Amino acid sequence: MVRDMTKSPVALGKEALEVAKEALPAYSSPFSPKVFTQHQLFAILVLRQFFRTDYRGVVQLLCDLSDLRDALDLKKVPHYSTLCYAEGRLIKKGLSTGSRMSSSSGQPNAA
Repeated sequence: MVRDMTKSPVALGKEALEVAKEALPAYSSPFSPKVFTQHQLFAILVLRQFFRTDYRGVVQLLCDLSDLRDALDLKKVPHYSTLCYAEGRLIKKGLSTGSRMSSSSGQPNAA
């Protein structure tokens, strides 16, 4: 399937959410608190790469942009640490949101 390129963060967020729904279970564990789905967290991590920002930056963008929250069906905005843990889980499973860049230093992580 060929996907069109977009410069719209809302369109990208919706597309990432749909892709995640096809590839990931909604929750990583039966004991998950079920506040955010893995689909939502994945889409937020994709947006983090799109905006070229860190975890706190994408959280602030979500706080400021109601259209983006609505597109991802977010009732509340996750804490930045939730995104950090989710990214670690997804990368460990072999799913990545793009380049494996360290959020703090901007340098590639050692493999």
